[in-house]
Order: sequence, then structure tokens, then C-alpha cells
Amino acid sequence: MNPLTDLTLDQLRSRTSVKWTRYDADALPMWVAEMDVLLAPAIRETLERAIRDGDTGYPGSAPMIDAFAGFADRRWGWNVDGAAVQPVQSVITGYVDAFLLVTEPGEEIIVTPPVYPPFYSYLTQAGRVVREAPLTEELRLDFDALEEAFLAATAPREPGGPARSAGFLLCNPHNPGGAVHTRAELEAVAALAATHGVRVVSDEIHAPLVYSGSTFTPYTTVAGGETGLALHSASKAFNLAAMPGAMLVAGSAAEEWLAIYRSGTHHWPTHYGTLTAAVAYAECDAWLDGLVAGLEENRDALAELVAETLPGVSVSHNQGTYLAWLDFRGTSDAGGPDLGDDPSEVLYRDGRVVLNPGPSFGTGGAGHARLNFATPPAVLQEGVRRIATVVAP
Repeated sequence: MNPLTDLTLDQLRSRTSVKWTRYDADALPMWVAEMDVLLAPAIRETLERAIRDGDTGYPGSAPMIDAFAGFADRRWGWNVDGAAVQPVQSVITGYVDAFLLVTEPGEEIIVTPPVYPPFYSYLTQAGRVVREAPLTEELRLDFDALEEAFLAATAPREPGGPARSAGFLLCNPHNPGGAVHTRAELEAVAALAATHGVRVVSDEIHAPLVYSGSTFTPYTTVAGGETGLALHSASKAFNLAAMPGAMLVAGSAAEEWLAIYRSGTHHWPTHYGTLTAAVAYAECDAWLDGLVAGLEENRDALAELVAETLPGVSVSHNQGTYLAWLDFRGTSDAGGPDLGDDPSEVLYRDGRVVLNPGPSFGTGGAGHARLNFATPPAVLQEGVRRIATVVAP
């Protein structure tokens, strides 16, 4: 069972989501994190039943939390305490609200670019300053850069003054490129955070999408990570962006932070967000297994297609997620055109394929673009063919 083989390009073009309507009709969209799949049957049946019964009221979160706890135990051996889980509207609102509680306007949140663009925009809008600790060329955490950023972010405003509060927004697994942080790496993060008094929130929205040879480790389960918070949602793994819902999970030593969060008023998930997440976590393991296997096949096919048809281009070897990171900086050295800082502009204009612009991911994004390979194999092949018409005309 591979959900990625259920739909054709013609069927996909009938969709009305932003992925399929923002750009010209002849362009091939391979950008935003929306998968080209049908819903898992149990999720579809749940929604059909809710619509038929007029079940359109306010959300109840207990089934979602219980189902997630069971899922976490089965998939990762993680014993989640339901009392430490807070339903939130979305992962983004969860991390923004969490950091607003422990930092003041003008204080800093560290991110590790290239990274998901909303890590910048929402925190900046909330009055926080985003400081970068760039990844290595291999798209892994750079602990020297991270320590330097922690030191700078917590430095007193004036000599002899108190340390400033700061946060670190971790992407686990990382978007883009799909690095799955090891337990040792996460323990090193926790140790640095403890040393410098930095509060950690881990965005773990892609956690169910990890490939063979790699293991997802929840941040709050590692030594020292118990003082942090993590955010989980079914939206990426089960393609439920239209029905927002997420969970803030507190580490065993983060009770005070969670209590402060609960003392305020925050946006809640949608009713359909909680309904669909509950059934996804409880009943859709087989569907998810088929999806992950299909995604891994697409990842490997993408690597082969890039090597064979895109001279001067390299692609990340994703350990997780379906969001590949393409490096176009070598195209001119290979005899092709120089695509500049934002290859996505040229690829859209001349190749009629839509990728996410690399510069929007922060430092390290110039000359790159992000490609979503959660699509039917034939569509993936067509997308690379279109890129080839620009890179190797």
C-alpha cells in the first residue's frame, strides 16, 4: 500500500488548496508541505460521519491526547504523560506562545538555518529578535555556532547586569533536508542550554516521517531535555493541514513552564483537527507505514534523477521529512547557467516548476531551493525533467 500512487496529475490539478492555485495553471507545484495523497480511509470515514451527523461543535481534546500517547509508545517507546500535554491551535502558535511566556520583547530566540521560514516571521512579529546559529554544510547542528549564539543571546545588556532570557527553537527532524538529530546531538543541545540558561522548544511535527537507518528521539526524553517543551501534530504525516490541531508536550521538569502557559488564554485546535488526529494516531499505522516506504522510494529516485540529469546540482539525503534541499551553486561550473541566489525564480519562469526559494530559509539558503517529493513517482519525474530543461538545456 503506497498512498503516493493513488492519484494522477490531472486529478491533483482539480484541488483548490493554495499549493494548486497560487501559481499559473501550467506550472508544476512542488513547494509547500502538502502531500499529493488521498486521506487514510479511517480519517475520511471519520470526517464523512461527522459531516453527516452535523458534528460541527467545539473540540474535545481527550481522545486526541490518549491516541497520541498510544502512538508515541508504539512508534518511539515514549511514555507520554497525558497530564503534561496541552492542546494548541497549531505548532506555530504553540512555539510563539511558549516563548512569549519566558522572554521579553527585544530578547532573542536562536534558530539553526537554513530552516523553516516561519521560525523567523512569527517570532519577529511577536517582538522577539531571531539570532542564527547556522547548520554545517552537511545540514547538521553546529555546536560551536550554537554555543556562540547562546552566549550572545544571554549576554547582559550592560556590564555587570543580569543575563538576558533567551530561547532556542529546535527543528527535530530538520526542515529542510531532513536531518534526524541523534540522541547524542540532542543531549549536547540540552547541556549547552542548561549551561547558558536557554529555554528550548522542539518542533517535532515531522517526527512520524523517518526513514530506515534513522531513529527519531523526542527532545524531552534525553538527559537534560526534560526542562524543554515539544510540539506534535498529525498535520504533516497524515496530510491534515486543513484541520489545524497540535499538542504542546512538557518535559518532566518543565511543569512550571506548562503551568504558566495554562494560566493564560490561548487558541484551541479545531474540532476536526482533534477528531482527525485522534483517528490518525489510533488507527492509521498501516497507512503511515505504506506512506513512509513510498516516500523513501521517492527520496532514492530523486537522488538518482538529480545525479543523472541535473549536472552541478546536489540534493540532501533526507533521513526524514519529504522536503529535500537542492543545491544549485555548481550549475555554472558544470557548463550550465548560473541560477543566482534564488534558483526558484528561474525554475518557475523558464521550467514551469515551483520550488520554495532558498533565501527564505535564512543563512545558507542562497543558491538553494526546497523540493517536496511527497508526490506520485510520475509527477516527481516530471518535476525533475522540468528542472533539467533549465539546468541542462
